[in-house]
Amino acid sequence: MSCSINLKEVSYETTKEIFKNVTLNVSHEEKVAIIGANGSGKSSLLKIVAGLIKQKDGGVFLFHNEMKKPNDFKEFRSDIGYLPQDVSDHFLCPTVIEDVMFALRAKGSNKEEAYAKSCTILEELGILHLENRNIYDLSGGEQKIIALAGILITEPRILLLDEPTNALDENAEERIINILNSIKKSMIIVSHHKTFIDRLAPTIYKLSSEGLDKIN
Repeated sequence: MSCSINLKEVSYETTKEIFKNVTLNVSHEEKVAIIGANGSGKSSLLKIVAGLIKQKDGGVFLFHNEMKKPNDFKEFRSDIGYLPQDVSDHFLCPTVIEDVMFALRAKGSNKEEAYAKSCTILEELGILHLENRNIYDLSGGEQKIIALAGILITEPRILLLDEPTNALDENAEERIINILNSIKKSMIIVSHHKTFIDRLAPTIYKLSSEGLDKIN
């Protein structure tokens, strides 16, 4: 089966070594989860795959193309949907509908088409009633779902999700699980919430300073 993401002996360090020898293959439309202790580098690993930070050693491949330098990610930027753990700085427009529409408008969609698609994704996520609300007046959980809507509407081939259920209540979490289970995309999900990842990702890895170990 064709692979969307390949990591080969990847290592990362800041003022100290965070992890080394991380090898991972994510097949087309495969969902995998990564767990690990706080500080083990889970968020950093997602950022490396997204091209937001650079690994120290090893190879990062997207769709069998090696990402040797930051510019190499440009060709695949629209294929990657990255949801950070903290979405407070994620938004570009004040209202929900404007922000969700933004990416489509930037890609050339007319206003009517972008609005219709945005309403559809908001309805699927159960937040259409928030379309005209100011994003910064909403709860952290609501903001997380809006950020996800803004990613899904661009139809990326890869989703990189960093703690996607943080700050969500039980009902919102259930909606996210149902939506992500219905999506046929390659996913790497970082989460500390075992019940969530057990329902979503058949394959689970644990990250430590020594690398990535498959535990399920």
